[in-house]
Amino acid sequence: MNKIGFDNKKYLDMQSAHIKERISHFDNKLYLEFGGKLFDDYHASRVLPGFEPSSKLQMLMQLADHAEIVIAISAADIEKHKVRGDLGITYDVEVTRLIDIYREKGLYVGSVVITQYSGQNSADVFKGKLEKRGLKVYLHYLIPGYPHNIAKIVSEEGYGKNDYIETSRPLVVITAPGPGSGKMATCLSQLYHEHMRGVRAGYAKFETFPIWNLPLKHPVNLAYEAATADLNDVNMIDPFHLETYGITTVNYNRDVEIFPVLSAIFERIYGESPYKSPTDMGVNMAGNCIVDDAVCQEASKQEIIRRYYESLNKFADDRASEQEIFKIEMVMSQAKISKEYRRVVKAALDMASEQGAPAAAIEMDDGTIHYGKTSDLLGPCAAMILNSLKALAHINHEIHLISPEAIKPIQDLKTLYLGSKNPRLHIDEVLIALSISAATDENARKALDMLPMLRGLQVHCSSQLAKVDVETLKKLGLQATMEVTLP
Repeated sequence: MNKIGFDNKKYLDMQSAHIKERISHFDNKLYLEFGGKLFDDYHASRVLPGFEPSSKLQMLMQLADHAEIVIAISAADIEKHKVRGDLGITYDVEVTRLIDIYREKGLYVGSVVITQYSGQNSADVFKGKLEKRGLKVYLHYLIPGYPHNIAKIVSEEGYGKNDYIETSRPLVVITAPGPGSGKMATCLSQLYHEHMRGVRAGYAKFETFPIWNLPLKHPVNLAYEAATADLNDVNMIDPFHLETYGITTVNYNRDVEIFPVLSAIFERIYGESPYKSPTDMGVNMAGNCIVDDAVCQEASKQEIIRRYYESLNKFADDRASEQEIFKIEMVMSQAKISKEYRRVVKAALDMASEQGAPAAAIEMDDGTIHYGKTSDLLGPCAAMILNSLKALAHINHEIHLISPEAIKPIQDLKTLYLGSKNPRLHIDEVLIALSISAATDENARKALDMLPMLRGLQVHCSSQLAKVDVETLKKLGLQATMEVTLP
């Protein structure tokens, strides 16, 4: 779906201005807890069409002269070699990757803080590696009774034992390789240390979802619940904001539950809390930049169903619980949709039933649906890609973009020499063959030029796809789902 529902430029300008304004509320020092992904935020780009995956990074680059980044990583996560599910790399490797990316973009990475430290050897080794690269590394310790023993936490025996992170810029962005890394605790520890030094520093939270000024059951917010079904996050009305201001806003359960503790910590440090509600702490402006609500609602409904199929596939591989699936089914019910709402699902299943073999379907921008059938030469998704490219390039469906004679040697290579049991070409193999044909065939060249037009379109396959096809569909920007056989 290539319709635009979100004004990205407005977002960049409004978001950076709002953060600058928040800095001015304090002694020119703001610790900003950065939730979610700083870049490659594909969930946001799917539910808010027009939102660029690197929008938050671009926004931060507008503040580059005012900002420095501190990366928090838990010693416990280093010790148990915790892995990022989307990238398949450990958290400590992700920290070094993030440092390189931020620096490449011209952002200043001031230091790394190892949180929840209790003498772990692996954390010491990691600290040494970072220091050899010239990075400052600080240690924050486990605090007995955290987060409820406020008197202990806000004392020399609590935050006072933590290293004070030396910073030099008014905006300090606290980010991390993943959840549970101790970002909030790092911010609060710094507030304590700054206060002890006579500086009234501030804290704010930047979390894109749920969007506080959209309705509780708006599809964009429901899509966030579907995306975090494994964490069992629940969107809820912020009761503190409603009580204080009489205004209904949306937050999520963990922030609402921890707010009384945060408020008590603020009071202990400052003498009073600067915030009356979790919503007050946030600085997210995304809800103000939606320019076509209907487009965002439709995109979010598609995302909810996509998350449902993703959880089914994870469950089949023992990577998700049945509870996660039930949670998303509940979200679908709240959004008043079922999997049949996704037109490509029924289309692919009907074609598969008609053909007696796996099939794939893709929905174009104008609502037309094109298909891919299983053949001796091609898998259904590979055929679907070729057929959709023909349609976009206005090429007769009967014309071969790749001659069958050219496909046969590739099949022989796969089965006779590379040990593959499946002779049919995968999507990446078809695209390579199409690229070769494009050198001498005008139709193949026209079709190849249409590849960028596939980005954002909806796809469904009636059978489980090979990993290589799943990855290629992602690279093409297609939003794909597939059926799965459950145990």
